[in-house]
Amino acid sequence: MKTKDILCSKCGAPVIQYLNPVPTVDIIIEIEEVGGERGIVLIRRKNKPPGWAIPGGFVDYGETLEQAAAREAKEETGLEIEGLRQFHSYSDPRRDPRRHTISMVFIARGTGLLKAGDDAAGAGIFTEGDLPDPLAFDHAAILTDYFSEKRGQREKE
Repeated sequence: MKTKDILCSKCGAPVIQYLNPVPTVDIIIEIEEVGGERGIVLIRRKNKPPGWAIPGGFVDYGETLEQAAAREAKEETGLEIEGLRQFHSYSDPRRDPRRHTISMVFIARGTGLLKAGDDAAGAGIFTEGDLPDPLAFDHAAILTDYFSEKRGQREKE
């Protein structure tokens, strides 16, 4: 088990900090625009690291992954989500430059009015052919997996 010695911020006594991965969620929100075009919602990050990202964030203590996904979707995009389902988990220790995170990625349909909120500086609807650059974290790889699976589903129909 990996640990790090730190000092207590209140009393200055040495404390052992256990270095464990942190759980996060990301939600690929599928949405239909007013003109009938379908796409996915991405947010432009307000905080570091910069770039566009799949809406998501850290799981709060006492919260399920599904609750965290619904909360983060609402906070960052203003959208309600329906049909929430797990897609894949991503755990490369390098996926987030701030710390080792493990993300459960979900897919859901979004309803309501898209509006950037919380730690999102902007929000937009994108298709596979018009993804913004740069994408933060490992979100380019996640979206490659997502669009690849979507193409496979269409080919089976």
